[in-house]
Amino acid sequence: MAPKEPLVITDKDQMRKWSRAARSQGKVIGFVPTMGYLHEGHLSLVREVHKHVDVVVVSIYVNPGQFSPTEDLSTYPSDFDGDIQKLMSVPGGIDVVFHPYNLYDYGNDTKKNGGVGEVGEGGDDGVVSCIEKSGLGHETCFRVEKIEKGLCGKNRPVFFRGDATIVTKLFNIVEPDVAVFGKKDYQQWRVIQRMVKIVKARAWSRMPSPWMARCAT
Repeated sequence: MAPKEPLVITDKDQMRKWSRAARSQGKVIGFVPTMGYLHEGHLSLVREVHKHVDVVVVSIYVNPGQFSPTEDLSTYPSDFDGDIQKLMSVPGGIDVVFHPYNLYDYGNDTKKNGGVGEVGEGGDDGVVSCIEKSGLGHETCFRVEKIEKGLCGKNRPVFFRGDATIVTKLFNIVEPDVAVFGKKDYQQWRVIQRMVKIVKARAWSRMPSPWMARCAT
């Protein structure tokens, strides 16, 4: 049997429409968010999510909100074609690769900040990411302040804020039933787990609230 080639979706509305169509057919949607340049750890997450769902979505999006102004976002490795081939090599393949261009784009307001809406100056601690430094980004970020402090958060003060914010956006676009994260990134997993618990009674009260599995990678 020929490897399954995934549908590549770049538009947020198209992604949400696909998910809702799949759910209307009674399908359970699984989701693995990534920043691309996939390795065996990512593929193990795809194999894990297959155990729980009917269809699988993998996002490939390098989130600039996780990088501070002193970190060089342009050097982050990328191999989109190679990633597609790796995903096709997983038994059962995947159904969709969600590959948005920019999840921080506010649309057609070209009068401010290079075409996006007005942004704030970072958190109460004055810490900003590279997107805020360049005039892009969200006016509102999602933070889980107690869990993000310490460990990796000491050296990367914007990382978990950017991570929680973009995963919130991805969950609201993809609308998964199950999302899988690696145990290796334990602090990240705990931040996202707490974020889901906080938000699900509010913003996600009328949509499935993703439950999360984790496996050793």
